[in-house]
Amino acid sequence: MDRVAKLFIMTLFRYLLAKTSPRWGILLFIVLLTSQCNIIRDLTTERPDSSKPGTTSSTSAAARKELALRQDIVDFAKKYQGTHYLYAGKKPSTGFDCSGFTSYVLGNFDISLSPSSRDQALQGKEKPLAKAQPGDLVVFRRSAREPVFHVALVIFNDGKKLEVIHSTSSRGVVIDDLMTSSYWKPKINEIRDVIKP
Repeated sequence: MDRVAKLFIMTLFRYLLAKTSPRWGILLFIVLLTSQCNIIRDLTTERPDSSKPGTTSSTSAAARKELALRQDIVDFAKKYQGTHYLYAGKKPSTGFDCSGFTSYVLGNFDISLSPSSRDQALQGKEKPLAKAQPGDLVVFRRSAREPVFHVALVIFNDGKKLEVIHSTSSRGVVIDDLMTSSYWKPKINEIRDVIKP
């Protein structure tokens, strides 16, 4: 019901209340409350203007767009599952190393990344592991004192599984669940969000 119709009903209610006995006025009030209680709430509650930037409607549209982009990145990355490993490789025709793979995939979505895993570890913004989303990078170190040695692309995270797609020297481009991997899990250093500007 639009605002004009609600105003009309409220005006009609006030008129009937003024022109009838109090008993009928109370009865009309009860009928109005039970059948159209949203009218009063809507008339007294200020709603955000969804046409202005930063409002709920425009924010949710931006969030949907970001989620769609993240899913597109994952779908694109999965096309290269099985591609062989090549040190410093940056193309599917020759093979990928870990950072060559992530920079190639994200580059296809106009997200520019260095071809070096150490440099990728400095790009974007750090976020908690629990909040890792598809399209984020996982950066690995053998220990806190050692340099970054590997990077992977998150494809799924539900708090129990953290699946990534990455190019490994022994298996090429594969999907792994980091939470069940005794090799990869202890080497997780941080998550980098390179999707959000």
